[in-house]
Amino acid sequence: MTAEPRCAAGVPNVGPFGDPLLLVELAVAAEEHGWDGFFVWDHLLWHDPGWDVADPVVVTAAIAARTARIRTGILVNVLARRRVGKVARESVTLDQLSAGRLIFGAGLGARAEEFTAFGEPGDARERAARLDESLQLLDALWSGQPVTVHGDYLTATDVTMLPRPVQRPRIPIWVGGRWPNKAPFRRAARWDGVMPTHARYGLGETMPPDELRAVIAYTRQHRTADGPFEVALEGCTDGATPGRGARQLAPYLDAGLTWWIEALGWWRGTPQDAMTRIRQGPPARGLPGM
Repeated sequence: MTAEPRCAAGVPNVGPFGDPLLLVELAVAAEEHGWDGFFVWDHLLWHDPGWDVADPVVVTAAIAARTARIRTGILVNVLARRRVGKVARESVTLDQLSAGRLIFGAGLGARAEEFTAFGEPGDARERAARLDESLQLLDALWSGQPVTVHGDYLTATDVTMLPRPVQRPRIPIWVGGRWPNKAPFRRAARWDGVMPTHARYGLGETMPPDELRAVIAYTRQHRTADGPFEVALEGCTDGATPGRGARQLAPYLDAGLTWWIEALGWWRGTPQDAMTRIRQGPPARGLPGM
């Protein structure tokens, strides 16, 4: 049996959850009620143009300032549509502000419109190539050493960025991907963690443990670095049941899960319903079968 998981709340930054004050209050409640982390989505636009959208970087900064213990960050940053120099400054500032509690999620992004609406290329292959270059440059900029890079998409010429992050050797990078597409998991293997979704399971659904086991096995086949490697998965538990869903997590732990992300959004109810689930607390630790 693997060690007990860490548990976080994960919320959208759009629609009923597009209110930055609400997101911060949910995060504060998560810390008060025993959760280990609080993460927000990254969207610039949404399918419904009438929905509110909150900026996730600003929200994460407010969460860092209002909390003292929980890990926080954006799961996942759509890094290919961001300026990496600005992201490097933002992420180090967030890591400093949170005293080393930032997790940096990165992924391709599900909506090409968030690129094309602003004149950026929406082609998935180009976005993937930009994402890979962006991660390499971001890691180099975090080093505090002079950086010169001339890539296919990104350039940095004799750039030194200080201070360095609090965390060593770097802010942890978790890469998101949609299984069974393999490329995101080869990318994740080069970094510090993976957060899979599955093409056959939508909002409110979680891939079965055997599918997660396959994801982890494939990713680890391509991993060459030593050191910790986190496996995060979104799902839903019932906080009103005995153990608050702890036994539901047991087969995922056997598969290799290290972080459970309680997915809270409009598909489960209102923001008040999300607050209720957070106040019930994370799945209980130390139960038989865990």
